[in-house]
Amino acid sequence: MIWAYPDLRLTLLLTGVFVLLYLLYLTRFWAINRRLKVEKQRLFTKLIIRSAYFVLFLIAFAGPSIGNSFKEVKEEGKDIFIAVDLSQSMNATDIGPSRLQRIKFELKNLIKSFPSDRIGLIIFSSEAFMQCPLTFDQAVIQLYIDGLNTGLVPNAGTDLTAPLKMAMDRFMKDESQEIKAKSVILISDGENFGDDLENTVSELAENNIKVFSLGIGTEKGSQIPRGNGVVIDPATGEPAISKLESQSLRMASSETSGEYFEISEEAQQIGDLVSALDRLEGGVANTRMVEASSNKYFYFLLAALGLALLDMILPIKTIKI
Repeated sequence: MIWAYPDLRLTLLLTGVFVLLYLLYLTRFWAINRRLKVEKQRLFTKLIIRSAYFVLFLIAFAGPSIGNSFKEVKEEGKDIFIAVDLSQSMNATDIGPSRLQRIKFELKNLIKSFPSDRIGLIIFSSEAFMQCPLTFDQAVIQLYIDGLNTGLVPNAGTDLTAPLKMAMDRFMKDESQEIKAKSVILISDGENFGDDLENTVSELAENNIKVFSLGIGTEKGSQIPRGNGVVIDPATGEPAISKLESQSLRMASSETSGEYFEISEEAQQIGDLVSALDRLEGGVANTRMVEASSNKYFYFLLAALGLALLDMILPIKTIKI
């Protein structure tokens, strides 16, 4: 027999409490009835019944497992590329403390939800760069996320096509023989100055690579800090205002059977993104048979409840007047 919760100290403690309380009960009972005739045999029977169901409760609490069975366990896996926009507009403060700082905080929590999946990191603006290839090492991913800043990439506008092409290229060249669900988390404020986005999205859909877009920012937008001042729009000479533009992000998700999520004044959907990724059916990477014990606590619990019920509805007469 195997015990699921073999806590000997707790078992001895509960046993000691039961014995102590029952001795107090017997002492009080005997003191009240010391001048009456007590039928000791019936009193002893009652003690046996109560002790029996108390012991059965303890056994059920310890979780006894009797016998073994074999179960087939399927190991599923997912490959996830996180593509983070590092253009200057990600320094906007309409989402405090800034869009990028908020994303860094959310990503650290997000990757903890996928400890058994491979995760990679792509950074982009007008160009895309592989910051970290697909890996199971979450400590490495956390380190790269800590170091994200807008100075890591050239800032000549934002091209959403570049990171998607890079992710697709890495997925297609992956030499792993395991069949896995493939997805890209595309994080941006949505401004897109690139071209060929629709063709790239179509190729992703053909290869069953889903895009889960996360738009960050507000419709009202805000100025973009730079040094001690702000970014100036060269066309107007006025401070540039960056707003959330979700159309391209929504299209990329819709065409690849992914979903669009948002961090804005109206929505805080990072939890929904995690849930959507959880629902992805990863390809079966491996199957194996494991030996599992069968917990039989219910039978002991049922027997204990039966004796307790009998003790309540059929009291044994212990006093004869």
